[in-house]
Amino acid sequence: MLRYLRLLALFVHNSLQIALEYRVNFVTALVQSIVWLLWGVLGILVFFQFTGTLGGWTFPQALLVVGLFRIFEGLLDGIMRPNITRIVEHIQKGTLDFVLVKPVDSQFMASLRQINLFVFPDILVGFGLIGYGIWMGQFWPTPLQMISFLFLLICGVVMAYAIWMLLVTSAFWLVQVENIAELLTIIYETGRFPVTAYNWWIRLVLTFIIPIAFLTTFPAAVLIGLLDPLYLLLAPMMAGLLLLAARAFWRVGLRSYTSASS
Repeated sequence: MLRYLRLLALFVHNSLQIALEYRVNFVTALVQSIVWLLWGVLGILVFFQFTGTLGGWTFPQALLVVGLFRIFEGLLDGIMRPNITRIVEHIQKGTLDFVLVKPVDSQFMASLRQINLFVFPDILVGFGLIGYGIWMGQFWPTPLQMISFLFLLICGVVMAYAIWMLLVTSAFWLVQVENIAELLTIIYETGRFPVTAYNWWIRLVLTFIIPIAFLTTFPAAVLIGLLDPLYLLLAPMMAGLLLLAARAFWRVGLRSYTSASS
């Protein structure tokens, strides 16, 4: 475990060195993050022009969901998308051998090697909006709620990683997975709003099939005391099952891999 943590730290260090070569890009990324954040808040404001609540959530409460959406969007764009692109290219060109011959776990190496730190402002802006929403609504989380929030945040990261790995592993059999990735991105857009704003069957899909609710709505709900404790128990179970499924699917995919030298 310590070995892989050191490797991850090395990946971050290398990515930081690359990012520091283009410091102006960081400022540009920060400005872009703020613009997209304002666009997301504007979308929420449109709904509140016609109603006092959105799925039972007030405007300050809904801001927490938007903030979490920006955080996970930053994580997706910073870690998952860059590595997915490279994995698909390796599979299509038969050059995944360069990853497989490394004396480390192939899934770890392939899925976490590239880190785009220019999306870090998305994460900062997201947490900033959560803080603003808490201040605006004057609901102050207890220490237990803060711990539960961090716990759900970690579970959400694991779920997001597992879902994307399940997607990218399909490239071992499918020639093009970019269209599927775009479809998943569109589905993820539903996380901009509280899951309670949708019909019951959509809520069911977004909770238990493609668990977008665990990424945005539920962590926000726990901060304001609206979350059923049952979901705190379900979160690690779903995260663990998805991670095991992604791991098993990756191993099956490797058996179907044909290298350029084969």
